[in-house]
Formats: sequence, C-alpha cells, structure tokens
Amino acid sequence: MNGNDLYLTKAGYKKLREKLEFLQRVRRRELSKEIGEAIERGDISESAEYSAAKDAQALNEKKISELNGKLCRVKIIEDLDISADKVYIGAHVKLKDLNTSEELTRILVSSEEIDFEQGKISIYSPVGKGLLGHKEGDIVDIEVSEDTLKYEILKITRP
Repeated sequence: MNGNDLYLTKAGYKKLREKLEFLQRVRRRELSKEIGEAIERGDISESAEYSAAKDAQALNEKKISELNGKLCRVKIIEDLDISADKVYIGAHVKLKDLNTSEELTRILVSSEEIDFEQGKISIYSPVGKGLLGHKEGDIVDIEVSEDTLKYEILKITRP
C-alpha cells in the first residue's frame, strides 16, 4: 500500500464523485449568480455581498481542487487482493468487549468514510490502529485516553 493512495469503498468513491459534481455544477452556478447580482447592485468596492460571494467562490474552488486531488489517488478496496484472515482496511470485524461482554461490529475504513452510526471507524483511530494485523481469536488491548479497551476478535469478513 502506497502512503499517497486513498483507499475507499465503491460507495465512498461514489459519494466523493457526487460531492465534486455538486460543487462544480450546482454550487459554481449559485455563486456566479450571487456575484452577478452583487455587481448589478452597484459599487462593488464597498459591497459586503460581493466580497462574501467572492470568498465563497474561492473556497468552493479550493474544495473542488482538493476533491480532484483525492479522486486521482483513490484505490477501490473491493478491487484489491487484501487478506481476509487478518484485520486490514475494509474488514468487517465482529468483536467481543471483554470488559462488558458486549458484541459489536466495526468496519475499518479511511478517514474519508468514517460513520460512527454505521460502525465505520478509521484505520488511523486508536481502535483501528489497535485492531490492524490481528486475526480471529486474538485478544487485543487498546489504550484510549486514560482507559484500556480489551477485545476478542470473533470474526473477520470482507464484503
């Protein structure tokens, strides 16, 4: 894995593409219209509306550039030959919290796809880092803040 690559699921890639298309096709037009309306109202040298619209336009262009840069570096997780017997990016990991006996599932993703409600955690988070490279049956101690989480890895799957 290359450090410059951005590993995403197909859904994550699609979401970034949709965001880029929105910024290019919809948001650009909205901002252009706002700038045009501010110009029509008169003296733009003292116009707060014009200044705000130009700032928003610059920010939008910056976001477009950043998204283009990210999309050029994307590697789709589902297309990669990643071992399924150890925890790596894209893995669905069923865990048993040995402190509470609760079972939970976590999906390891890049920072772009974090979604706590869906159990998607970053491979760069303390828990993500702590799970990486482990296999089913392993007991993992993970230091977080002033606490230690203790998990047993019950099952590893890939979609």
